Amino acid sequence: MAIDLRSDTVTRPSDAMRAAAADADVGDDVYGEDPTVNDLEATAADLIGVEDALYVPTGTMGNQIAARVHGERGEEVVLDRKSHIYQWELGGLAQLSGLQTRPVDAGDAVPTPEQFESAYVAESLHRPGTGLLTLENTHNARGGVAVTPEAISAVAEAAHDRDVPVHLDGARLFNACVALDVDPSRMVRDVDSVLFCLSKGLGAPVGSILAGDADFVAAARRVRKLFGGGMRQAGLIAAPGLLALENVDRLATDHENAARLAAGLDDIEGLRVPEPDTNIVQVHTDDLGVEAEAFVAACEDAGVRGGAHGPHLTRFCTHLDVDRDDIEEAIERVGDAVETLRA
Repeated sequence: MAIDLRSDTVTRPSDAMRAAAADADVGDDVYGEDPTVNDLEATAADLIGVEDALYVPTGTMGNQIAARVHGERGEEVVLDRKSHIYQWELGGLAQLSGLQTRPVDAGDAVPTPEQFESAYVAESLHRPGTGLLTLENTHNARGGVAVTPEAISAVAEAAHDRDVPVHLDGARLFNACVALDVDPSRMVRDVDSVLFCLSKGLGAPVGSILAGDADFVAAARRVRKLFGGGMRQAGLIAAPGLLALENVDRLATDHENAARLAAGLDDIEGLRVPEPDTNIVQVHTDDLGVEAEAFVAACEDAGVRGGAHGPHLTRFCTHLDVDRDDIEEAIERVGDAVETLRA
């Protein structure tokens, strides 16, 4: 059987999650009458220390809702050029909200206050101005980097000094919190909205949470309806999400498995694998002289699934459906794949 390390989204719901879905108390969520969704939203808001939360089908939808609420058409969004919102959401800022992007190169995974100041544009007769700053934690494309709350606070303060709101794409927020031993409320204290996924490392089959103060969530609820995200008896999928919130502490196991995977792969001649912060392992194959697509194909033939994320960059993700034995087996199989590529 293949060991699937393409993403932490490939997890299968537990038996308890399936039972919770089957037994969920439901109502029409568009009318605010689904008790399970309401419970999930209240529990999520309390967990991260904010006023209110909104259940949305996907992380991408949550990010795009936040941008629509915070920004005005034509305004610029300052963001990292490798951020998920910029690279992997189909230009949604422009398509859905009429927003422009002003990317910066946040080499440490979060823009510095100085980078924000350099990118900031004041509103004038000729220019719409900067309307939003978006951050990402953990930072997916930069290797699952766990950004410190101090770094977030510093650039958020710079944005707020210019009356610019800040949205945090925290799809893997709890990975960062666990890795840094930081309470979620501290991590999100200085941002105006935050998105986190239930369907990644936490193991739910579907769904994300968009959170902020009560006024933000009220506006976001309207935009969710506009974007087609108003759901009816959504308690069936929200119930597993409540159980997913109980999986936060076990993310440390994923991080330990990722560290072991990285160390084992780095010992294979030709592979260069930095030590990961969290559950994302980046494998560089330029020294091997093999492009990522060929490396991924060889690994899959050997029984390990990953994903090409650059010409010579492959990503593997650990998650709750793989254990330490799977990691040891994956290291051995990737070693076999490399020998095949050398032949």
